[in-house]
Amino acid sequence: MPSKRYNKLLASIDESNFETIEKLLPLIRKNCTSKFDEAIDLSFQINNKQKKSEINLRTVINMPGGTGKKVKVAVVCEDSKSKDAKDSGADIVGGDDLIEKIKGGYLDFEKLICTPSMMIKLSKLGKVLGPKGLMPNPKLGTVTEDVKKAIKDSKSGQVEIRNDKDGNIGVSIGKKSFSDENLVKNFNAIIETLDKEKSNTPIKGDLIKSSFITSTMGVSYKLKLNKKI
Repeated sequence: MPSKRYNKLLASIDESNFETIEKLLPLIRKNCTSKFDEAIDLSFQINNKQKKSEINLRTVINMPGGTGKKVKVAVVCEDSKSKDAKDSGADIVGGDDLIEKIKGGYLDFEKLICTPSMMIKLSKLGKVLGPKGLMPNPKLGTVTEDVKKAIKDSKSGQVEIRNDKDGNIGVSIGKKSFSDENLVKNFNAIIETLDKEKSNTPIKGDLIKSSFITSTMGVSYKLKLNKKI
């Protein structure tokens, strides 16, 4: 059951109105009354005139304002690249031994990077890694010879964007503690990426039907985009 605090916030919303992110951020911050550093989250609904099951939007964004998260990165590579991976900040590095651990259910990491030659072996673990969203993918930059860059991107503020089967996209633009400038930078980076990715979908017309912004413990506000996507 919603709390009195939440119901009070809900009652203050004019559902017929929507504003730009610059105007909504002060309201979002005002609603962040919990003791922890709440996330500021976006949600998008893909245009419902499309067959959502045919849309498979998936890409990564390097967030210019950072993410405020520490990401645990694992790397599957040849012995010759192990030192580079460790020196670049990878938390877990291995070859056949790490693949065997993963096969046995070891998934104590949030991002998995793999070199192309090792991917042949790792690809057999699709049933283990796929459901967790951990399978390396060339399009996402996680199957690569340049493990240094992949690790740096993963550690420095890279997020993945993908739609679910119902056509929803959810992504965080940062934390309550972030400056408005960095939150807006991240927001604009997401909008630009969605605009570019639109050409890779079968959609004719607008990709995004509706947009909302909220904090972890707050209520959602309708969000006006700065451009049509």
